[in-house]
Amino acid sequence: MGLTEWAYSLSESLLSDPLPRRWAHSLGVAKRARFLGPIMGDDAELLEAAAVLHDIGYSPAIATTGFHPLDGARFLRDQEKADERVVRLVAHHSCALLEAEERGLWQELDGEFELERPDLVDALLYCDMTTTPDGTQTTPAERLGEIVQRYGPDTVVGRFIQRAAPEIHAAAKRVEGRLAQISANRQPM
Repeated sequence: MGLTEWAYSLSESLLSDPLPRRWAHSLGVAKRARFLGPIMGDDAELLEAAAVLHDIGYSPAIATTGFHPLDGARFLRDQEKADERVVRLVAHHSCALLEAEERGLWQELDGEFELERPDLVDALLYCDMTTTPDGTQTTPAERLGEIVQRYGPDTVVGRFIQRAAPEIHAAAKRVEGRLAQISANRQPM
């Protein structure tokens, strides 16, 4: 079984029944990852696998700390013996260190999981922040607004996502710049 086939199967087994909306979101994030394939080169499969797995830490079957990046990464590392790079991407997706700080879990996340390459971190963040909870495409600004509205501005998630907004927008611009560059290189002269 290939990396992405395994990732889809595992994510579906953990999310589709207990959290169908989270499963729809994960499928949408993976679709966005496939869209980024032209700029990801040899890491396209890795990104898609991490994209479909990024929210498995919400699954009641594996949630222990209540912080889904940490719970998901620990499960992938300890139970699944997953590819180390997939584990690192899940652990650090979408500015997770900022949320870990809000939750008092910064040392655990930072100490257990190294950051993956910045271009991959940006790409996964872009995929997550351009996908609605129902799995459809959106903009980072709309996604950020939706998160603040859903959780509330004074909650842990609301505070974290507002702090993360500048980095989310910057990462989206970097990814969109790479997409534009690829597109420009494909244009005939």
